[in-house]
Amino acid sequence: MPVTTADKRAAFKTLHESGCFIIPNPFDVGSARALQHLGFKALASTSAGFAWTIAKADNRVTVDDVCHHLTAICAAVDIPVNADYEDGFAVEPEKVAVNVARAVETGVAGLSIEDFTGDAANPLFEQALAVERIKAARKAIGSSGVLLTGRCEAILRGVKDLGLVIERLRAYADAGADVLYAPGISTSEEIAAVVKAVAPKPVNLLIGGASDLSLQKVAELGVRRISVGGALARMAWAGFMKASKEMAEQGTFTEFANGYPGGELNKMFK
Repeated sequence: MPVTTADKRAAFKTLHESGCFIIPNPFDVGSARALQHLGFKALASTSAGFAWTIAKADNRVTVDDVCHHLTAICAAVDIPVNADYEDGFAVEPEKVAVNVARAVETGVAGLSIEDFTGDAANPLFEQALAVERIKAARKAIGSSGVLLTGRCEAILRGVKDLGLVIERLRAYADAGADVLYAPGISTSEEIAAVVKAVAPKPVNLLIGGASDLSLQKVAELGVRRISVGGALARMAWAGFMKASKEMAEQGTFTEFANGYPGGELNKMFK
C-alpha cells in the first residue's frame, strides 16, 4: 500500500512524542534512498549539502531550487522529510508565509525557519520580527500536519549568549513552533539547559562534527532528535576530492581502493 504524505506527517509527529532519534541529512535523491535503506525513520534536508550538488555556496540557493529538491527527495522515500528552509527565503513575515506554503506542497513532514539575517555584522533578526516570522510560518502551515521548527542561529553565528538563545527559543515556542533548535550548543550543560527551558516541546540537536556525544548520551539529556547538517555531504566530498586530487597532482589512482563497492550500490538501488 503506497505511503501517503499524510502518513509521513503522522509518523513524524509520533517520532517526536518520546525517545530520541537520529534524523540524518541526505544531499540528493540517492543519498536519501540509501539512508532509508539503512533503516532511519526520518530524514532532514541540508541547505549546504544540497547547494554543493548544484555548484553553489550555502545560503546561495533560491526558493525554486529548494522546492524542486524537496519535491524530489519526498517523492523518492517512504519516510518523513524535514526541510532545512533557511530563513524562509524572505525577510517580511508575509513573504515567509508565501514561501512556507510552497514548501508544504512539496510533501515535507516538517520545516525549520531560522533567524539568521545573512549579515555577519548583524546576524540575527530583531526578536520581534523573528517572532512574527515564526507566527507567519505557523499560519501558512495551517492544518497540513507539518511540524514547524523554530531555529535560533545565535551561537552558530558567533553570538555566544545562551540566555539570549533560550529567550528566543521560548518566544518561538509561544509563536507556534513545535520543535526548537539552537545549532552550536554542544556541552551537556548547554544542551540540558535548552531542553529544560523549552520543555515539554522537543529539541533538535546538531552534531555536525566529531563528538564524544552518542545517541544514548543525548537521549539522557532529554533531546528528542539529532541532525547532522552538512556532515554526510562533507564526508562524500572528502572521498571524491582526495581521489581527484591524487589523479590531478600525482597521476595515480590508489584511492579508488577505498571506494564503496558498485555491486552493493546496485543492490541497494535495484
